[in-house]
Amino acid sequence: MTFLFRSGPLEEKIRIILNATIQHATNLAKFVTIYKTLMLVFKLTKGKENLGDSFLAGLFGGYMVFGEDNPINHQIVLYLFSRDVLGLAKLAVKKGLIKKPDGNAFAYFSAFVWGIVMLLFRHERDVLQTSLQASMQYLYNDSDYWDSWRNLLWHNK
Repeated sequence: MTFLFRSGPLEEKIRIILNATIQHATNLAKFVTIYKTLMLVFKLTKGKENLGDSFLAGLFGGYMVFGEDNPINHQIVLYLFSRDVLGLAKLAVKKGLIKKPDGNAFAYFSAFVWGIVMLLFRHERDVLQTSLQASMQYLYNDSDYWDSWRNLLWHNK
């Protein structure tokens, strides 16, 4: 995405990607260390793992490692949030709390998600993440103006 939607020299883009990769990997390593350490402490102090131990260890590790508001943490946390919501919905079906949705549920969900993001982009752009704004600007606005195949298909503005 950096290559497609960010301007600047190649060296700067590579530096941005490497820094983001290092921060991503470092944060995951820190979280795993905190989580596994707390799980071990819980097990050693209580003699066994209890139901809420993984939640508490995840809660603490999430706050300590991913609590800083930055683009990498946003990406990771929003990725996990979507997986959490889907997992909770599947758990509700598994436990019989709700009926399994019909075969079109994902299509309806997709339509709803895309409708909202396009509405926000066109009318309340500032509430979207800057990286999403930049990619949508490129795809839906900058692509209206081109004078060669290169800046239509590869890079515009």
